This record gives sequence, C-alpha cells and structure tokens, in this order.
Amino acid sequence: MKTAPRFASRGVKLALAALAAMTVLSALVGFLWLPRVQPDFMQGGLWDAICRAAGVPSSWSTPSLSQEDRDATRVAMVPLPATYAGGDVGRGGTLALRCTMCHGARGVSASDVPNLAGQYPEVVHKQLLDYKNAHRAHALMQALSENLSDQDLRDLAAFYAQLPRPAPAPESVAVPAVVSVGDPLRNIAPCASCHGGIDRKPGSPWLEGMPQAYLAAQMRQYASGARRNDPHGVMRNVARQMKPQEIDAAARYYASRAIVGAHPEAPR
Repeated sequence: MKTAPRFASRGVKLALAALAAMTVLSALVGFLWLPRVQPDFMQGGLWDAICRAAGVPSSWSTPSLSQEDRDATRVAMVPLPATYAGGDVGRGGTLALRCTMCHGARGVSASDVPNLAGQYPEVVHKQLLDYKNAHRAHALMQALSENLSDQDLRDLAAFYAQLPRPAPAPESVAVPAVVSVGDPLRNIAPCASCHGGIDRKPGSPWLEGMPQAYLAAQMRQYASGARRNDPHGVMRNVARQMKPQEIDAAARYYASRAIVGAHPEAPR
C-alpha cells in the first residue's frame, strides 16, 4: 500500500497556510498600515519603498518626493572650505548684531539655543533658509529671517563659520552606544557617523557643547514628525527608531562636552 507523500500531510498544509497568511499580513502592515500611521515611511512613493526594502540599487527606482521634501533639500550639500559660504564676513558680522541676545556676541550661547561659532557654513545657510521659507518652525527665527535675502543668509553663514570654535571640554560622560555604534538591527546609524567622531556628512552640524534641552527637543520633534526639514527624512527615520532614553543619553553626552568658558560662573 502506498503512503501519502509527506508534503500532503495535514501539518505541512497548516504550515504553508500559516506562511501564506503571514506573507499577506506583512504586506498589509508594510504597505497599508505603516504608511497611514507614519506618513514618512514611504519617502518617494510605493515603488521606491519596495526597492529600498529589497535592497536593490537606488537607480532602479525613480523617487518622487513630496513638494515639502523637495523644498527641504534645496540647499546643495557639498563639501566647502571651513569658512566659505559665498558670503561677506564683515557684512555678516553687522547682520549678526541682532542675533547676539540669544546666540552670544561670539556665537557661543549661555542659554538653550545652538552655539554657532565655527559651525559649518552650509548648516547655518540651510537652517536660515528653512526658517525663511517656513520649512522649519520657530516664531522668532521665522520673523527675523523672513525679510533677509539669500545673500544676507550667506553673509551670516560666512560670519559664524569664521569665528573660532572653542575647544570642547574633555569627555566626562561615557559615550552612549547610540552615538558610537548605533544599532544596525533597528536601522540606527551612529550619531558620530554624521556629526563627527567617525565621519562628517555635508550639512550635518557639529554638536559638542550644544544645550542638552535643545538637542533632546529637536530629536523628539524629528521622531514625531513635527520637524521635517531634514533632507530625504534621514533624521526622522533615525529618531523614530530611538528609545526615549537613547535620545536623552545622546543629548546628555553632547551637552557634557560643554564649551570651555561658554557658561562662566556668576560673580560671587
């Protein structure tokens, strides 16, 4: 008597049915549910998302960015000499007089706003342009930049880029794993791969000594989608995967390297 083939057994059929159900469920979650709850999940459209998930060359897809994301990438991110921004340093210094109350006379702040001394020129130019065009929200910064020309923005960027960047304090806090190695399994690149320490990508600011509250707030805005002026959603995709304690740890580490002399002690 012939026995039924193994593949026809009830257990195998159930396993195949479960596999098919999981495949359908994964497709529904990946291409229907996730795009609805996280609008940035499919940067470039459905076909581009499929190509990225499959790991095929980007040239096989033709990304179609939203108008908002096209606007957020208007500034060309190319390596430039440290003090060059296509601007006039002297004129930028005059324009910067209105910035001193928050960012300090020499670009080093004593409050919870970014230090700008020695910041890369393309970073300052892009952020100012985004404020001007309302692609980054901040009531005061938008009001200050709305009447500035592009040359004004370049002059300001050139001025801040040429200011000497004070040396950061020695490391007093252990480097968090999210800064040094990231988490490849969650698609989190190490912070140091873009913001210095391992490498630097054009358009990525240096962060040493930045205020902890400012850094944590910006990361949370990226994670929630409230801040959207990062080219191609790079920061949003990273921050969204980070745990709250990882955001706090990264902000604490960079803030711990407070600029020497940036916060002088009050007279006794």
